[in-house]
Amino acid sequence: MVKDTKWIQSVLPHRYPFLMVDRVTEISTEEAVGIKNVTINEPYFQGHFPDEPIVPGVLILEALAQLGGILISFIKGEEKEQRGYFAGIDNARFRRPVRPGDQIVLKVSVLKHRGDIFKVKGVATVDGEVAAEGELMIALRKPL
Repeated sequence: MVKDTKWIQSVLPHRYPFLMVDRVTEISTEEAVGIKNVTINEPYFQGHFPDEPIVPGVLILEALAQLGGILISFIKGEEKEQRGYFAGIDNARFRRPVRPGDQIVLKVSVLKHRGDIFKVKGVATVDGEVAAEGELMIALRKPL
């Protein structure tokens, strides 16, 4: 079940330049897989770093958190009165740099949840190698 950008924008409030998920390629009540295509046109490359562009690790984690929000919305039936907010991270690790031209495969799976608090495991890979990973906490709340 492939979900395109239009569907993603119906679920997430993020927009350019902060929408970090280009496509959802798989989604179930247990896990989701998505893609972020990295191009040289990304605005953060102007300063990170001009002579050696590398995707900031925190933005890879943000992409995983966004996919986690998509997964939770899917699980909860896309309830519009609540939105997923990035609430915490544990065990974050950065394993390899991500550069223009790379395609990041994002995968999140539910570790546990209690009420409206979810903990998901997120792994971002490029060419089969882990680029970043962490355990993300996402809280469902009414929009501010």
